[in-house]
Amino acid sequence: MVHSLCMVKLFLVVVNTTINSMSSDSSICLQSRRKTREPKEENVTLGPTVREGEFVFGVAHIFASFNDTFIHVTDLSGRETLVRITGGMKVKADRDESSPYAAMLAAQDVAQRCKELGITALHIKLRATGGNKTKTPGPGAQSALRALARSGMKIGRIEDVTPVPTDSTRRKGGRRGRRL
Repeated sequence: MVHSLCMVKLFLVVVNTTINSMSSDSSICLQSRRKTREPKEENVTLGPTVREGEFVFGVAHIFASFNDTFIHVTDLSGRETLVRITGGMKVKADRDESSPYAAMLAAQDVAQRCKELGITALHIKLRATGGNKTKTPGPGAQSALRALARSGMKIGRIEDVTPVPTDSTRRKGGRRGRRL
């Protein structure tokens, strides 16, 4: 038993020295090499691939009430929101939310974001409050449309989508109307 233990110790010493001599040798290395992933730089482009001179359309829903102006750009189906900015996000005072200046700032931001996403042209759907309220768009509608056109976006179709009732609930103001 003692003899076999000595033999095992001797065997371990011999194996240990051969492993050390082999690992110091440059041709044979027993250490496992870890797989290192080199980060690959991928060119990320947002939006569809287009040819030169081809337009990529989005739909700009402009809702201009007398309290605020919303510019909401979607894809052609209207399901996917690309960017949504209001006049109230651009100015501090509540009274300036519907102003032409706030609408212009919002439209410039929308156009910049659309260009980042690869949208080059917009169909416009303009909407006022509608229903049994006013059917005329607010003060920010025209300046928002002008700012979109001046920022380099091509304008496709312009459509008025103000809801017009065929018959409606009673309008506010009473029987004799609003007295000024």
